[in-house]
Amino acid sequence: MASPDALASVLTRINEAWPLTAAARVFAAAGVPVFPCMPGGKRPLTAHGFYDATTDPGQLAEWWNKRPGANIGVPTGAASGVVVVDVDVHGPVNGFEAFDHADRAGLVDGWQFLVSSPSGGMHAYYPAAPGQAQRSWQAARVGIDFRGDGGYIVVPPSQVTAGGTSNGYRVRHINPGAAHTLDSDGLRDFLDPRPAPRRPVGGVTREADVSRLAAWVANRGEGERNRGLFWAACRLAENNVPATDALDALTAAARHAGLSQREVTTTVRSAYRTIHPLPSTRDSSVQGRADSPLAADEWFGRDAATGAEPWVPGL
Repeated sequence: MASPDALASVLTRINEAWPLTAAARVFAAAGVPVFPCMPGGKRPLTAHGFYDATTDPGQLAEWWNKRPGANIGVPTGAASGVVVVDVDVHGPVNGFEAFDHADRAGLVDGWQFLVSSPSGGMHAYYPAAPGQAQRSWQAARVGIDFRGDGGYIVVPPSQVTAGGTSNGYRVRHINPGAAHTLDSDGLRDFLDPRPAPRRPVGGVTREADVSRLAAWVANRGEGERNRGLFWAACRLAENNVPATDALDALTAAARHAGLSQREVTTTVRSAYRTIHPLPSTRDSSVQGRADSPLAADEWFGRDAATGAEPWVPGL
């Protein structure tokens, strides 16, 4: 695992005036693997996305010589030593409300950095837990994504262009106190509780448990429908519910959430192959608003350890 101090050593110095090419080299020299993303956007430019991230200066030179304006992507989790809570502000969804709720419960303290995102949201950086998998997840209904193993972020001084206007990722607050790891599973359960089916009694799963799972799937929003269906199907597979019965139980709920019949069938099949793999079968699927009382500026003005005024580098 890369040390979280490697990324911190760059973020404490960087500002929006740095050329992207130079910043990419500095991240890599500090031991942080990087990869190029679309100029003015977040889509990876490499064939395998964040899996292509590297610290090799020759590869970086080749990438950024071709696209000097490419944004900088960093894989999260063990690869970089950091995980990120992504607070989103989109339409009626204000992730700062959920983040503040979790903060009052003591679930999101210990961050290292707060970074403003171009959309008006926020990235809160934490050290990755050594020797522990922290998988990425989404809680789209409350405007929170978790970027851990299997995810990536775009880092300062990258910029995103939308509607003809460019806005950058910007380090807004550095925690002068002690940072610590995040209980990402506990945070997910707090923000988006998932029903847990009981183990089957006498080989039969209780109908109430299946109904509870189906109701939960039906309420998944855009961005979490496939993952929610996959998770629910995995729970039924673990309880030895036949795949055909699981498909019957979950289809109407998943269609109500907005998935097509083909998506439902594919996802349920993938879940069952994951829990009960077949010989020689390889499953490759399964991948503040300005008027809000809780917005970015409120969080960027807080000190995680002392409550003192923040140190904002480069301002």
